[in-house]
Amino acid sequence: MSRFKFSVGPWNVSDGTDVYGPATRQNLSLEEKIRKFAEIGFSAVQFHDDDVVPDIRSKSEAQIIAEAKSVKAMLDRYNLKAEFVAPRLWFDPSFKDGAFTAPKTADWEQALWRSYRSIDIANVLGCDLIVLWLAREGTLCLESKKPVDAINQLVESINRMLRYDDKIRIAIEPKPNEPIDRSYAGTMGHALAVAGMTIDPARVGGLLESAHAIIAGLEPTHEMAFALAAGKLWSVHLNDQNGVRFDQDRIFGAENLRSTFNQIKVLCDNNYGAAGQYIGLDVKAMRSSADAYGFKHLENSLRVVQLMENKVDRLDQTKIDAFVAADNYEGLEMYILELLLGV
Repeated sequence: MSRFKFSVGPWNVSDGTDVYGPATRQNLSLEEKIRKFAEIGFSAVQFHDDDVVPDIRSKSEAQIIAEAKSVKAMLDRYNLKAEFVAPRLWFDPSFKDGAFTAPKTADWEQALWRSYRSIDIANVLGCDLIVLWLAREGTLCLESKKPVDAINQLVESINRMLRYDDKIRIAIEPKPNEPIDRSYAGTMGHALAVAGMTIDPARVGGLLESAHAIIAGLEPTHEMAFALAAGKLWSVHLNDQNGVRFDQDRIFGAENLRSTFNQIKVLCDNNYGAAGQYIGLDVKAMRSSADAYGFKHLENSLRVVQLMENKVDRLDQTKIDAFVAADNYEGLEMYILELLLGV
């Protein structure tokens, strides 16, 4: 039994479509996914705005509220909460050169409209957290934007969201690249620096995704630790990544077992979840997996978390302290390896 509560997004059950090929599995309805999430043991669901209200840009504000109420009723049927709502500000063609850092005023205003509607949806779903994955807030052509002006525009965008609703919190999910070349907020340090520039830093924090830290060439454990030390780790996306390449969303622990162990250790050591935070999974089934195994990556990731919790509970800190006191780091290294290998 895990000490944590878990959340997952509907995008984590995909049909296998990627940029190189078509679907390899059947598509499932939102309710089919939510029902299965409840069966697996999740406590909450993460949403993009258009997961709740498809084709949101074509809908009136009244229609958006009505459709959000329908999804809230669906969550209630399966005894699930909503963890957060995230405006999908990278998919619409209007945001091809950024949303919050769009160089055209009309596109920036459209991004703000989507963000306000995401806040409205969150209020209906009963959650106070808005997540911003700043996917296109950077450049493909380095000289296309003045970076200081663009970063100030990003901060002003967040300020407007904070003014729109004085109860919501905003978590920035950093990533160094993809789909853009160079991000303005590529690491947790950048995210918290942006938070500190806003009109209400107490309401702006971070969401750390394991794979995004790896893509930046950083250790996810330390990115989490930085946010924990600042009291700003409001959510995590656990997954894994094979090196500094495109975002893979592998199951948690698939590539980097020692880092996997240390990510769970830093969360356990710092009582993550005591303030109501969830462990979120952002993992996708491999494209080659059959329909029958379309949820297995979620079950496997939950199992890995629990296995690593058991390893953390077995860890003897007095042994670690003794190894460090004796400068016996080779002994400490082998102690950890044997723990992970089950020796």
